[in-house]
Amino acid sequence: MPYEPIEINRTPKIDSLYKDLSTLIEKSKQKVISQAKSTVNLLFWQIGKRINDGILNNKRAEYGKQIVPNLAGMLSAEYGRSFEEKNLRRMLQFAECFPEKKIVVPLARQLSWSHIIILLPLKSSEEKLFYAQRAIDESLGKRDLRALIEKKTFERTKIANTQISKKSKIPLDTFKDPYLLDFLGLQNAYLEKDIEEAILRDLENFILELGKGFAFVERQKRMIIDGDDFYLDLLFYHRKSKRLVAIELKIGKFQAKYQGQMKLYLKWLNRYERQSDENEPIGLILCAGDSREQIELLEMDKDGIMVAEYWTELPPKEKLEEKIRTLLLEARERIKARQLLDDK
Repeated sequence: MPYEPIEINRTPKIDSLYKDLSTLIEKSKQKVISQAKSTVNLLFWQIGKRINDGILNNKRAEYGKQIVPNLAGMLSAEYGRSFEEKNLRRMLQFAECFPEKKIVVPLARQLSWSHIIILLPLKSSEEKLFYAQRAIDESLGKRDLRALIEKKTFERTKIANTQISKKSKIPLDTFKDPYLLDFLGLQNAYLEKDIEEAILRDLENFILELGKGFAFVERQKRMIIDGDDFYLDLLFYHRKSKRLVAIELKIGKFQAKYQGQMKLYLKWLNRYERQSDENEPIGLILCAGDSREQIELLEMDKDGIMVAEYWTELPPKEKLEEKIRTLLLEARERIKARQLLDDK
């Protein structure tokens, strides 16, 4: 029998109650979807682990080659395409990459199987977990997750982290090095004010490159010190670490004098702008070129200062990957050298 709509006598009380009930229903629907996603992901992990254990226990390579196609044929015939050989091998890889259930459970609950498939080809467990956590924290879709990976966000974050010592005021994973600002469309010859204006024209993409949690506060922040005017290029707020972030833009290589300038700005912000529930401000100096040894010797992280390069033009994908890989290797070598000196 077709549903016949009834006449509704709407009142403010009925509207309010309807709104509350709608909220309950929507939350329940989301919970059902989340639980279904978690159940499927855990099932796939358990299947992968069970097959992996069976292959290891048998200890015959030939057995491993035979078992997956045979099982895939039997399972897909009974339970559908999700259990075809290609996906079954992904399940094996999932269980191999994440052998501990305590790590798998939160991933299974908060990521889709499509997200997990994107993570599987990554080289190290650390890299997989880094991007998994980003996808969870930032509610990333598949496209956005792929974009983070293609832009080598993990490697660039690790390069920045090499500036951070045990006594650093800067939380790990706050910054990157280098920053990819190709979207600004800057030509070969430009001034610091050109970079600032280009950033403000495309503030949304700049904040995306900084990372989730950064909120724009002010440009050319005026500070009066001893009767003189000083101007900070850009001021942001980082919600996760609850602090102001000062950003200075430089068109050349880093120079040691930039440290004193940023340190002065941070002291002023700490005295006059910091709220009672906030942490100490930190600073980011963005330079067109690096001066790695100067940066290492100055140990600016202890004053809450990070220095990073920015690139306004990107090389082709393969060269970009190679360049980032080289920078990361060099950064790790510097850490090893520093540790050797500290141990002496």
